[in-house]
Amino acid sequence: MSDKKEAIDPQTLKRWRLLLNLTQEKEEQEDGQEEEGLTEEEQGMAEVLHELYGEHARSAGISKSQPKLHRWLGDIRTYFPTSVVRMMQKDAMDRYGLEELLLEPEILEAVEPDVHLVATILSLQKALPDEVKESARKVVQKVVDQLQEKLQPLMIKAVKGCINRTVHERKPNPATIDWNRVIRANLKHYQPEYKTIIPEKWYGYGHKQRGLKNVILLVDQSASMSESVIYASIYAAVLAQLKSLETHLIFFDTSVVDMTHDLKDPVDLLFGAQLGGGTLISKALKYAEQKVRNPRDTHIFLISDMDEGGDIGRLIQQLKSLKDRGVHLQVLLNLSDEGKPYYSERVAKKVAALDIPAFACTPDQFPDIVAEGLF
Repeated sequence: MSDKKEAIDPQTLKRWRLLLNLTQEKEEQEDGQEEEGLTEEEQGMAEVLHELYGEHARSAGISKSQPKLHRWLGDIRTYFPTSVVRMMQKDAMDRYGLEELLLEPEILEAVEPDVHLVATILSLQKALPDEVKESARKVVQKVVDQLQEKLQPLMIKAVKGCINRTVHERKPNPATIDWNRVIRANLKHYQPEYKTIIPEKWYGYGHKQRGLKNVILLVDQSASMSESVIYASIYAAVLAQLKSLETHLIFFDTSVVDMTHDLKDPVDLLFGAQLGGGTLISKALKYAEQKVRNPRDTHIFLISDMDEGGDIGRLIQQLKSLKDRGVHLQVLLNLSDEGKPYYSERVAKKVAALDIPAFACTPDQFPDIVAEGLF
């Protein structure tokens, strides 16, 4: 058995140095060679990592003093890409309870905005001093703009591009060609010398004729659903722009708030949310029933962890009644980037027994789910 040690890749070794916060000094290896330590930039990365994740971080790392935290927020933006910065900010919030520091305008302006930060701001909005509210609104506006830019094309494409595969057109556009039918109808025109078919007849799928659909998004405001509230609000604002849909957005906890009138301004809409509190789904469903005029053209998307605080038997009966009337129902247990929900398995199983779909999804999957449900 050989005593020779395998050489460690220098980049791998530096990653371990960053992780363990080793110093920049050169170290002597057993073979007498010197190994290069961390560069100045890498040493800086190691220090900010140690302040957050090091063994003594809670006592000597990130401080609740405003100047030190402000410096740390600036450093991580210098050393790491945006996606990593957002993760580290979230870890800092979770580990050290730094939410109250968002009440400082300088700190709020230094953080990298993302969905988690917006959720924290919304949960603290009642405590925000007047001098911070404008900065908080700018942060929320920036995240909303970013999400709308990303999500709006997905939703519009999914809904408007929905194809009815039972109606055919003789002059289709390239995106709607029914290739199976075209090939069958033109087999006699096969050209051996070219090894292909030259079609004389073309067939395509027609777009489904759509009447006015009634879409109701019932969104749970409880603390575990904070990201779902943000994404659902933005999607509701997008759906409200489509003339073929009548869109309603309803927030609920132990009370019910109809936010439909704020769909033109997603930022106002989000500041109208009251994250936290209990959950009375049955109360929200009772309100939603009032919005049902034509059951077969009504689609209710219930976005909730199904942790019902009221009578579960009554909730299941309400869902069954709506389904029996012809209302289209879907339950989304979570709408977040993680996609993995916390939810009541007991209630979810009862919902599934009614043949009502109940599942979690990520935001980029939601448009296809809506389009498939509507058309």
